[in-house]
Amino acid sequence: MTVRTPRVRRSIIPGFRLTLGFTIFYLSVIVLIPLSAVYIKTAGMGWDQFVAVALSRRSLLAYRLSFGAAAAAAAVNAVFGLIVAWVLVRYQFPGKRIVSALVDLPFALPTAVAGIALTALYGPNGPLGAALAQIGIKAAFTPLGVVIALTFIGLPFVVRTVEPVLADLSGEVEEAAASLGASRWQCFTRVILPAVAPALVTGAALAFARGVGEYGSVIFIAGNLPFKSEIAPLLIIQQLEQYNYAGATAIAVTMLTASFALLFAINAVQAWDRGRREA
Repeated sequence: MTVRTPRVRRSIIPGFRLTLGFTIFYLSVIVLIPLSAVYIKTAGMGWDQFVAVALSRRSLLAYRLSFGAAAAAAAVNAVFGLIVAWVLVRYQFPGKRIVSALVDLPFALPTAVAGIALTALYGPNGPLGAALAQIGIKAAFTPLGVVIALTFIGLPFVVRTVEPVLADLSGEVEEAAASLGASRWQCFTRVILPAVAPALVTGAALAFARGVGEYGSVIFIAGNLPFKSEIAPLLIIQQLEQYNYAGATAIAVTMLTASFALLFAINAVQAWDRGRREA
């Protein structure tokens, strides 16, 4: 009696095992191993030492500023980034290519240069800073300055994520809604916004993730006042300057864990929303 061996179903796309192995190897070397090293280095600390560094009052206030300013900047970019993407997709006007290139400027501009430029603009002697000071608003060297810097570097993430979705959304859909008697507000809230909402949330999440760890563009305009305008990445730099590598990794682990939790929550909400829409 002959025994038939089960035939292995081969993938139509060749090279799956090779490319998967390379992908896992590359991600391990670039992402997983460095992050694991941070956790391993922190594991060598005692709990009391970890709490003294990572959960001190100064660190907690720095976390609050970093995460709070990043969330505020992401919310601002979610609104105005959608407007910018809408203008670039739906309208034709002179200089459109220049405006589109300006959106990508924060990607190409060195962060330190951006920080110096924003400080010069919003500082006490800057044109925008002096104008705001006349109405009692101080931008530079305050938490507001941190939000301004994070808004600047986070805008491209929202615009470039929403833009292709709006481009795929035909204008005929809006015309059909209008022909059925929908107002402009109803057309936006019931037709356009549901279609771009997943991309908008993704872009805002990317802007938030970038803002949490931003250093170069923030360090100049923040003022770095302890317990007031000091960001968490600055505390890591200070620990490294004191050769306290364990303390630096302790703060880094705290930020990583909080960032992973927030991004996981955002992805869970997106998955729930997709499932609800498909149902």
